Amino acid sequence: MAYTYSGIWPVAPTPFHEDGSLDLEGMKRVLDCLIDQGADGICILANFSEQFLISDEERQTLARLCVEHVAGRVPIIVTISHYATQIAVERARYAKSLGADIVMMMPPYHGALLKGTPEQSFEQFQAVGDVGIPIMVQDAPLSGVDLSVPLLVKMAKQIEMVKLFKIECPRAANKIRTLIEQGGDAIEGPFDGEEAITLLADLDAGASGSMTSGMIVDQIKPVLEHHLAGDADAATNAYGRIAMAINHENRQCGWQSCKAAMMEGGVIASDYCRHPIPPLHPAIKARLMSLLKPLDPLVLRWGQG
Repeated sequence: MAYTYSGIWPVAPTPFHEDGSLDLEGMKRVLDCLIDQGADGICILANFSEQFLISDEERQTLARLCVEHVAGRVPIIVTISHYATQIAVERARYAKSLGADIVMMMPPYHGALLKGTPEQSFEQFQAVGDVGIPIMVQDAPLSGVDLSVPLLVKMAKQIEMVKLFKIECPRAANKIRTLIEQGGDAIEGPFDGEEAITLLADLDAGASGSMTSGMIVDQIKPVLEHHLAGDADAATNAYGRIAMAINHENRQCGWQSCKAAMMEGGVIASDYCRHPIPPLHPAIKARLMSLLKPLDPLVLRWGQG
C-alpha cells in the first residue's frame, strides 16, 4: 500500500565544542550534510541527539535554529518526550509554533520505575494530539513501557494526529507486520529504527521508512529505494555492503559513531559528548573508520573540499 510518510529520516546529532557548549554553527552544518546525503526528513532532539544531556533552554534554541535553517527543504520532526503530560504538550505547542512538521514522543516514563500505564500513555498522546500536529510514536526499549499492538492501533484510530510509528523494540518486524494488519489505513507511516540494524526484515514486514542515525544516510537510502520499488535482491545486496558498519555502530558506538564520522569528514569540529558519557575508545573509533572508508560515504568527504 502507499503510505503518506516514507523514506529515510535520520536523527541529527547535537554537536558540542570541546568545553561542552553548544556548537550552533556546527548544528547548521550537520543539517546541511544530512540533506546533501539525501535525507527525506530530519529528526532533532531525539535520544541519538543526546536529548538527555540538553537543558530545556538549549532545546528551545536548537529547535528554533533547526526549523529556521532547514527552511522547508525537508520535513522536521521535533522530539518532545517527557514524563509530565503538561510539559509534553507545551513542547508540542512550541514545535508547532516554530513550523515543525511532526513531533515524536515515547510513552511517559522516568527512570527505571516510573512508567505510564496503557491508559496514561493513551491519555498523554491524546493530549498532545489536541495540539494539532502529527505525532510519531516511538516504541523504544529505553522507556521500558510496553506499547502493545492493540494500544497502538487504538491510538491510531482514535487520536487523529497519531500517524507514524517508529518501531525499534525486540522482534520489530513481527510488531510492524501485525500493526499494519490490524491498523490498516490508520497507520500512515510504519518506520524502522535502531540504526537500521533490522532494516531488511522490517521492510519485508511492510515498513515504509527508517529513522537511522545521520552517519551513512546516502548508503542506507538505496536499500529502502530498491525494496520499496519491489527489488528485494538489490535491497539485500545494498544492505550487505553496509551491514558491518551498521552492526558496529549499533553494538559498539551508539550515537557517537555519527559524530565521529562527521568530525572525520570536517562536518563538525569536535565529537565531544557531555559527561558522564565517555569518549569512544580509540580502537573502537579506528575500527569504525576502517569499516566506513571503503564505502566512501559523503559524510567523510562533505567538509573536506
